[in-house]
Amino acid sequence: GVLVSLHDFTDIKRMELARVDFLANASHELRTPLTSLSGFIETMRGPARDDPEARDRFLEIMQGQADRMRRLISDLLSLSRIELVEHRPPEGEADLAAVVVEARDALAPVAKERGVELRVTGVTGAVNVTGVRDELAQVVQNLIDNALKYSEKGGVVDIEVLAGLGPDEAAALGGRRWDDAGRMSIVTAPAGGRARSFAVLRVSDGGPGIERQYLPRLSERFYRVDQGRGLKPGTGLGLAIVKHVVQRHRGALLVESEPGRGSAFGVMLPMADAA
Repeated sequence: GVLVSLHDFTDIKRMELARVDFLANASHELRTPLTSLSGFIETMRGPARDDPEARDRFLEIMQGQADRMRRLISDLLSLSRIELVEHRPPEGEADLAAVVVEARDALAPVAKERGVELRVTGVTGAVNVTGVRDELAQVVQNLIDNALKYSEKGGVVDIEVLAGLGPDEAAALGGRRWDDAGRMSIVTAPAGGRARSFAVLRVSDGGPGIERQYLPRLSERFYRVDQGRGLKPGTGLGLAIVKHVVQRHRGALLVESEPGRGSAFGVMLPMADAA
């Protein structure tokens, strides 16, 4: 007889390509500030050696480049740690409302400097979800920080926390509120999950908004929306971290955005008493 054996290597090849792209992008993002630092060091050791004014200006720029590298390395480490445990559902409970208040207070100086108001609404008591507090803090901080980046002076970032919602109601309140907005689910809650009720975190801003065609790529590592429009720089890893944390917590991540109106990101998380 004849035995024919077929093996599908599509997923393996896709993972290999993703790894190659990730390493190439990470190398590029690290090389840029390193090249800048090397250039300024060479200048300060040469032409600017006896120019205090130029030296102070270059040192300030170098500090900015060093901070950029630090943020990038920190985000890379965070993403790696999350991916290592993503297949394991979290244990324990965390108060989502308390995490939100702490993140708001931590980012209040940044908001004040940019002239943006951080406004928290929704439930006032504890909102206990199944999850790891530190990982959820990363989600909240990344979403608020993104909203601050794209908000104009005098704008408002709304941070809303809701609790005790069914799956359909949570999805609607998390990311289906603006009639003319483009929207999609970046992460979908597992079908047939044990959760009967969800908590929702929704962070919205009044920034430039995002065109519909860019939404599917928002959580890709190092992806930045249409840089030609002058959008604010970042490590390009914040939403990737949010995505993987939400997947580990068996939740959902929704986005809706309308150019000229702003963007909103909604996170659905199973409540601790929902099983």
